[in-house]
Amino acid sequence: MTIADRLQELDIVIPEVKPRFLFEPGVQAGNLLFISGATPEIGGMMQMPGRLGADLDVETGKKAARLAALNCLGQVQAVLGSLDRVERIVRLMGYVRSAEGFGEQPLVINGASELLIEIFGNAGRHARAALGTSELPFGAAVELEMIVQVKD
Repeated sequence: MTIADRLQELDIVIPEVKPRFLFEPGVQAGNLLFISGATPEIGGMMQMPGRLGADLDVETGKKAARLAALNCLGQVQAVLGSLDRVERIVRLMGYVRSAEGFGEQPLVINGASELLIEIFGNAGRHARAALGTSELPFGAAVELEMIVQVKD
């Protein structure tokens, strides 16, 4: 089964992503693809902005992380031409805009991890960091970076 077939089965659409700022969506070095930071946007409009633990709850944060992961995959697709070229997701770095005292960043980033495993199966299992921060671009609740192993 191709990844396109799997996406259709799951009723998931990978967005077409075009950077609005001066950077590449991803850079490949050898068989590793380094994906630039992605936030939970649709059509350039920030979705679910706010601070976890003040404005947003964990479930909303998980939805934001899932959307940011879809945007990361859109960047992967933009660089590789097809998600079928993904050998595995190697590492996910998640940044969570957090209120003082909020420590549930790993639960928020689970929204992205769950999506990657849902799509890629065992190849979606990855190393991960889930960090809290006081600010993210344009009020984003979450920002993700990804490292992907590319098939030869």
